[in-house]
Amino acid sequence: GAFDTTTFSRTVKDFVIQGGNLATSEKWNWDLARRMTRKIPDEPGIIKHVRGIVSMARTEEPNSATTHFFILVGDGPHLDGKFAAFGTVTKGIEVADQINHAPADGEKPNKPVRINKAFVAACSR
Repeated sequence: GAFDTTTFSRTVKDFVIQGGNLATSEKWNWDLARRMTRKIPDEPGIIKHVRGIVSMARTEEPNSATTHFFILVGDGPHLDGKFAAFGTVTKGIEVADQINHAPADGEKPNKPVRINKAFVAACSR
């Protein structure tokens, strides 16, 4: 439930939407603040960064990922082997497309899109 009520805070047209900033949560508290400061080691793998992939966002600095993630709405082969892909959108990618094409000032959406409830399911493969 940590991502419940957080927003998608960054969009790059036809490429990516980014969320996971726990500070945007309506339930912001000390526990979420603590979670958000924990750095996660890079674990790039062999999964290709194609449309629908969910991956850890980070700064240019290695091992700097926290709770931020991105969903690709376009392919990102330049991310392969550099970012840790950990999931895929199984249905509803058109919603990510709508978020991606909403009006924005640069990469910041004019009107934040809030995640009501986030679900993570085990891979069925």
